[in-house]
Amino acid sequence: MLAVSMALLHHCSTPLARAVSTPARDRARACSTVAMAMATAPRKSQPQQQVLLGMSENDLQQLALNLGQQSFRGKQLYHLIYKRKVREIQEFIQLPQAFRNELEEAGWKVGRSPTFQTVTAADGTVKLLLKLEDNRLVETVGIPVDEDKGSARLTACVSSQVGCPLRCSFCATGKGGFSRNLRSHEIVEQVMAIEEVFNRRVTNVVFMGMGEPMLNLKAVLEAHHCLNKDIQIGQRMMTISTVGVPNTLKKLASHKLQSTLAVSLHAPNQKLREKIVPSAKSYPLNALMKDCREYYRETNRRVSFEYALLAGVNDSVDNAIELAKLLHEWGPGYHVNLIPFNPVEGSEYRRPYKKAVQAFAAALESNKITVSIRQTRGLDANAACGQLRNNFQKNPLVTDAENLETELPNMELAVAS
Repeated sequence: MLAVSMALLHHCSTPLARAVSTPARDRARACSTVAMAMATAPRKSQPQQQVLLGMSENDLQQLALNLGQQSFRGKQLYHLIYKRKVREIQEFIQLPQAFRNELEEAGWKVGRSPTFQTVTAADGTVKLLLKLEDNRLVETVGIPVDEDKGSARLTACVSSQVGCPLRCSFCATGKGGFSRNLRSHEIVEQVMAIEEVFNRRVTNVVFMGMGEPMLNLKAVLEAHHCLNKDIQIGQRMMTISTVGVPNTLKKLASHKLQSTLAVSLHAPNQKLREKIVPSAKSYPLNALMKDCREYYRETNRRVSFEYALLAGVNDSVDNAIELAKLLHEWGPGYHVNLIPFNPVEGSEYRRPYKKAVQAFAAALESNKITVSIRQTRGLDANAACGQLRNNFQKNPLVTDAENLETELPNMELAVAS
């Protein structure tokens, strides 16, 4: 369409300029001709796009056979995609040119997105904004941690949606609006992008970025499988987070994953939880806790509860004691991860003092609840928990081609008037 628009603009520029001095009827006829030509210009038919990223080695071998190649070409594809991390089919130089051409002609692509922006925090945390095929941006975060014994972890915090529809009151992502679910390969590629930036393997993956994973469970499970089997990250090194979506925990439990389930609780009672998490109105706390108990019984995997501490809202010692009572009522097998609130522009909430955080944790421990305090990372890059947000969650970037197609009709109208 861009080529057609450029050709028409070049072809019609002189008549349109001349039309300024012609009668109105001629000017209208000139604009009508341009509009009709754009409407009737033939569009080159494109094959339906299909993505290689996310396919298993067996799938890729079968694809090679379907295209008249020997099965070892599928193994080569697998190596190029997952080990070499090649981004474009024409860069598969180990494959015959004819095979590469045939893949593209059949509508195949690798499924990797370019990096739109990189932001690095003082503590080494890196936030990437990936530009998706529809020009929307999604954020992912790489968090390096050096262990005391010399080993190093690299955690990828991945997004499952573009934006988030749940609008938790303390979270920036929901304030930026919601566009769509991510496809499974768009989740997997976030981990690969983090590995490329740090030039080493990701050791841990947390589904805690933009979006609610349980609202995109099919793609999340497909991505989880690929990350485990093809990227080779152990299931126990992955965590799936949710604020709670009715009828989803049972589905997740049926897959018997060895990964951690993290439930964003944020309050010890229904009334306070509704204030912080609006979606709690449709999923009462008792129903959520019952589903967590069933999840533990089904999987024998401990549930971790995320608790964002908001100064003067849910961070008192009384709140901690009430939380401990709630967990004992529905226990055992629970752990609480405290997250001091990370500043968000336009939010009325404040970060609690360190003393208040420690008092809350101590109250839980004295009531025999296992607790940890999350270390804040990436704060100065707006990459910390609850801070992920960009201006293109709701509306995509505008490309040069779209600008041209918008400007040309506007120019016609201006000339006609």
